[in-house]
Amino acid sequence: MKTKTLMVTLTILAILAGTAVTNLAGQQQGTQKPVSPSVQLTVEEESYIILMREEEKLARDVYLNMYELWGAEIFANISDSEQRHMDAVARLISRYGLEDPVADDTEGVFTDGDISALYVQLIEQGSVSLEAALRVGVAIEELDIADLEDALTLVEMRAIQRVFTNLRDGSYNHLSAFQNAIDTGIADCPAGTCQMDCDGCMARQGGSGSGSNGNGDGVCPLGN
Repeated sequence: MKTKTLMVTLTILAILAGTAVTNLAGQQQGTQKPVSPSVQLTVEEESYIILMREEEKLARDVYLNMYELWGAEIFANISDSEQRHMDAVARLISRYGLEDPVADDTEGVFTDGDISALYVQLIEQGSVSLEAALRVGVAIEELDIADLEDALTLVEMRAIQRVFTNLRDGSYNHLSAFQNAIDTGIADCPAGTCQMDCDGCMARQGGSGSGSNGNGDGVCPLGN
């Protein structure tokens, strides 16, 4: 009788233990699943987030290549800023549970075929001379600004609007820096500003200046 009771008890314990293990495994698997977005994005919002992720990578990769080729500090500094822009868009992708197009972060590798072809074209153009490389920078920033301006007329989510506005203002600052380098023939950053981090600089050309490291003309020359 005692043996039979013991066997029943052991059977019950085994069942309970198996249930606990199953529940634990389910919980562990659940933590690995992407968090479902709390809101539904529009098709335009999703498309522009994916586009800007690769456009910011395009800018970063081209500038890294131009810095290696010409050694001008302007490309090194702005490529760092483009990395921060990429990271900002990546956070949107994670937040809304989208598929990141930058599965391979290797320089020059893109999911979008058009961007991949544009990368090759820009590298060829920028390899002609330093001035040509600076004009490639102008072309990239003008492209970014145009796409971001279009996006801001369509996106509705405030979080996306905020990120895209910051990216657009950063592109205006970069555009000003490249144009100034072409006009003056100076592609290195001004003394004392090479380590400038202008993530908080929102001023555009013609403003009144911003930040303790600003240059007084309202343009954050190498940051954002």
